[in-house]
Amino acid sequence: MSIINRDEAEGKWEQVKGTVKEKVGETTGDRDLEAEGDLQNAGGETQETWGKFKRGVSDTIDSVGDAIKNTANNVNR
Repeated sequence: MSIINRDEAEGKWEQVKGTVKEKVGETTGDRDLEAEGDLQNAGGETQETWGKFKRGVSDTIDSVGDAIKNTANNVNR
């Protein structure tokens, strides 16, 4: 399994910032800040999911490439 990519990391960071805004908004009664945090959190989740999808595609392509390479090596023996 590969390491996390930029979209995953940035998405996670956006979720953290959104959660903080939500909690501050809840605590202070600032509904606008709370809503902003909720929206930022949702956007971060979407970005993280997109990053995971891209990583999965990349891992799949790597696996197919390895399988083709192994098959070619076995044929040439």
